Amino acid sequence: MDLHFGDSKPTDDERAAVDALLGPPESSWEGADRSDADLRWARGGRAARDRRDLLLPGLHAINDRVGWISDGALDYLCRRLTVPPAEAYGVATFYAMFSVKPRPATVLHVCTDLACAAAGASELCAGIESRLGPGSGVHVERSPCLGLCERAPAALAIKAGDPVRTAVSAPATVHDAVLAASAPDSAPEEPPAAMAVPQAGDPALTLLGRVGVVDPASLDDYRAHGGYTALRRAFDLGPAGVIREVTDSGLVGRGGAAFPTGRKWQATASQPDHPHYLVCNADESEPGTFKDRVLMEGDPYALVEAMTIAAYATGAHLGYLYLRGEYPRAIRRVQHAIDQARARGLLGDDVLGQGYAFDIEIRRGAGAYICGEETALFNSIEGYRGEPRSKPPFPVEKGLFGKPTVENNVETLVNVLPILTMGAPAYAAIGTGRSTGPKLFCVSGSVDRPGIYELPFGATLGEVLELAGVRPGLRAVLLGGAAGGFVRPDELDIPLTFEGTREAGTTLGSGVVLAFDDTVPLPRLLLRIAEFFRDESCGQCVPCRVGTVRQEEALHRIAERTGAAAADDIALLREVGRAMRDASICGLGQTAWNAVESAIDRLGAYE
Repeated sequence: MDLHFGDSKPTDDERAAVDALLGPPESSWEGADRSDADLRWARGGRAARDRRDLLLPGLHAINDRVGWISDGALDYLCRRLTVPPAEAYGVATFYAMFSVKPRPATVLHVCTDLACAAAGASELCAGIESRLGPGSGVHVERSPCLGLCERAPAALAIKAGDPVRTAVSAPATVHDAVLAASAPDSAPEEPPAAMAVPQAGDPALTLLGRVGVVDPASLDDYRAHGGYTALRRAFDLGPAGVIREVTDSGLVGRGGAAFPTGRKWQATASQPDHPHYLVCNADESEPGTFKDRVLMEGDPYALVEAMTIAAYATGAHLGYLYLRGEYPRAIRRVQHAIDQARARGLLGDDVLGQGYAFDIEIRRGAGAYICGEETALFNSIEGYRGEPRSKPPFPVEKGLFGKPTVENNVETLVNVLPILTMGAPAYAAIGTGRSTGPKLFCVSGSVDRPGIYELPFGATLGEVLELAGVRPGLRAVLLGGAAGGFVRPDELDIPLTFEGTREAGTTLGSGVVLAFDDTVPLPRLLLRIAEFFRDESCGQCVPCRVGTVRQEEALHRIAERTGAAAADDIALLREVGRAMRDASICGLGQTAWNAVESAIDRLGAYE
């Protein structure tokens, strides 16, 4: 390892931010200000490598305290962790929420993605920038999806300091967004999580039954409503029995890949290499997706319990919850739940007195859609750029830190609780034969009651939209988010199952249902999708790095042309789209053409 440090020094604030995370430096090499300390001494070998995973939390610590990451701060963090500054710079510049250039302490992220774009995000941004003006001390950032689609348009203010302060404005007005940025502590409180669940309080709900009913801060309230019943049954069944129940239930991953959960758990549990790890993917950055946020904000103990069960079944003793940085309230809620569970013996060295040790660490994402891909997420946790790895080997063999790892998203894990409490046969009876159980749908756009809806697999798209109150003049529905596909208003009888959407030539994805009426300009929407993928591509592989740029360029040209010239660019789009789908390393490049292709073929977007 070749370490080259510059001459820049950290400020007192920057040093304090790093030391608060890592503790005081132990040698002059690490930056201790002691004349009697040995400058030649530094951690090396395994001791240095074992601290690399603290790089991302260290970058957050600096960014939270100061608002940006200077050369001096980066050098000091790298000394403390024995990480080459060039590598750390590559990590810091990978994430949208960090800045390595000076900027004001307050950053106002204004969502310009699909649901917010349809709700007037461009006008909102223009109004905010006009109101604040230069020298306001606020940096306005046009942001990808903030996961607040049911309250579009949305804005998130982050004011650096000790402590960092945040405020959400959604649905945002110019006045409220400026207030959130200038005085976060005075901004109105966010509405309760139950406001995002139009069905809240319905006793028939399985996954959302506690949202709006239970105090999300109270462990006692959670237990009074059936909490930790599933974990007790898991201990009665034993690890093999839990995996058998999950397998028999037919549960598949709810993030979009639909891989059988029981098979994944069994493959991890059977690996002889130890330790095993559990990773919960809560980095839901797909435009239009917000179900995991609502679960974490409204029922955080359910996730803690579900992670404990998954870890017990697969032989893991440490779990990482990778939670996107744009969800400050979810971070606070889940951290409180973890702390309370640990204090009450539900996490730690002896869970429920059963002799089983398990604990959870939260790792904050920093604005990178690609980190929703499991191996990119592992790299991010380990302190590297969030770039996907080639597979095989698969994560069940070599995942986080090169060890067997099971990775599931929030919705998948929360489904384990009813499987154990009601039994696999009863759970499998919900939904259809090949898509079992309940499913959460994120409905937003041109509907009267946007929010999270829980329905059994097999409900049609029309039934979901009827519950949400679709508005007149429906032009198109986007299923699966930016990586999904458009369907026409005359295709609302599509059954919302993995096999049903596949047979209809579209995808269910993570459960996004985005409705657009005829007031939304479709070409501009497609351009926004292309901009999103171009911006979020990690750049590791040529088909995606180049293809997403070419796709955006072609869509810009088509918007300005007609006739034969447009036909040539559409032909080019198809060629580029096939190359991305066939040759990209991960799902980002493989799906970047889906929505555009479906809009051309199903909607006649450029006819």
